[in-house]
Amino acid sequence: MAKLLFVISIILIHFVQQCTLKVEGYTRADFPSDFIFGSGTSAYQVEGAATEDGRTRSIYDTWAFQVTGEYAGDVACDEYHKYKEDVQLMVETGVDAYRFSISWTRLIPNGTGAINQKGVDYYNNLINELIKNGIQPHVTLLQFDFPQVLQDAYGGWMDQQMVMDFTAYAEVCFKEFGDRVLHWTTINEPIAVVLLFYDDLNPYIAAHNLLLGHASVVNLYRQKFQEKQNGSIGLNQHARWFLPATNTKRDIMACERASMFVNDWFTHPIVYGDYPNKMKLYLGTKLPSFTKEESKLVKGSFDFIAINCYTASIVEDDPQASSFLLCFKAKCNDKVIGGKFIQGALEHLKQVYGNPPVYIHENGLRTFRNVSFNDTSRITYLNASIGSMLDSLRNGSNVKGYFQWSFLDLFEFSQHNEYGFGLYYVDLQSSELRRYPKRSALWYSNFLKGKPSQSYLASE
Repeated sequence: MAKLLFVISIILIHFVQQCTLKVEGYTRADFPSDFIFGSGTSAYQVEGAATEDGRTRSIYDTWAFQVTGEYAGDVACDEYHKYKEDVQLMVETGVDAYRFSISWTRLIPNGTGAINQKGVDYYNNLINELIKNGIQPHVTLLQFDFPQVLQDAYGGWMDQQMVMDFTAYAEVCFKEFGDRVLHWTTINEPIAVVLLFYDDLNPYIAAHNLLLGHASVVNLYRQKFQEKQNGSIGLNQHARWFLPATNTKRDIMACERASMFVNDWFTHPIVYGDYPNKMKLYLGTKLPSFTKEESKLVKGSFDFIAINCYTASIVEDDPQASSFLLCFKAKCNDKVIGGKFIQGALEHLKQVYGNPPVYIHENGLRTFRNVSFNDTSRITYLNASIGSMLDSLRNGSNVKGYFQWSFLDLFEFSQHNEYGFGLYYVDLQSSELRRYPKRSALWYSNFLKGKPSQSYLASE
């Protein structure tokens, strides 16, 4: 298997280096009729009302306070109160779907036990408003914001008790919303969860429990809900394409290591039931082992794989480097390379993991929030990304949908309010938090409504 993966990695690198983008003039009609185009946010980053109507603090609240000196999501974009207005903006934009997450502590304030009816009401109202307006809800159960009370009680994902509590929370969501939600994602970017909250402990134990939590929830859904509700469920992962700085064997092998620790750490177990062999050799006893029962539970625990894909990394071998999770004994420099990084990520899933159904859950460009609304750099980026995805689709990748990140300029977990990815600017100085469309919103809307992708050049 190791030799096979090495050969495949060389083939994929050659594929991405040789491919050319054919993005001029494509339209939405070039995609299958059932292909989904949407946009997304997450609960803590957009909802606000962080201590209102029964919601309690999550570990994301705590982390944001440590980083910014304030509970930066207390107001956010106030979608908790402005969801109807935002849904109308989605209608005007023309999206098929809205990806959002549920706040565990809004639904179950103590992490376990009593359900907060006001939290149930909010998500029912949002889901119903979306469906009434012809927009599909795509729901993520956990996007970083698990309950602080459970972190305090037993260490959160460092303890397998979290697997049981997460499964119980998911069951509430399936019972309350599963009659209308047909697209579920268990966890958003588990690698980010371990790096943000457990890197100073043992991230491999936390990652192992996250995989078990994901698999437990998928098993619950399949056993009790899927046949009746007729939905699908998957795992979201950070995806990055790695390219060697040179064509030397050392840099190519460094690329393989970096990709393994980012792209394969969570994908390999849910496809094959175990971690990559080389990962086990590198880490030894640091990496937990799956029991036979756990391996059986984890293997095949997805109907689709979702990826968040923003950029590529140029990799140099660096034997002196510490075993940093993202670049194991390698030096990585991020670089946007047209839209080819999307082709690379999708081709990796096709070649190594049997071409599973894939949704691109996040793809977008960061800009300063205080620039003009004429965000042509974002348009160029999105144009190349969607064109690259179309090339992958034509080359046989099983990609089913695309969600631009993010619908609004919201609280970004590492940049506070200095930067934004949004199609819509949110005026934080306005008491009403008014929304304003950027040029990228008009471009995306034009594309979704059938205009050629390059038509923004003439749009004002």
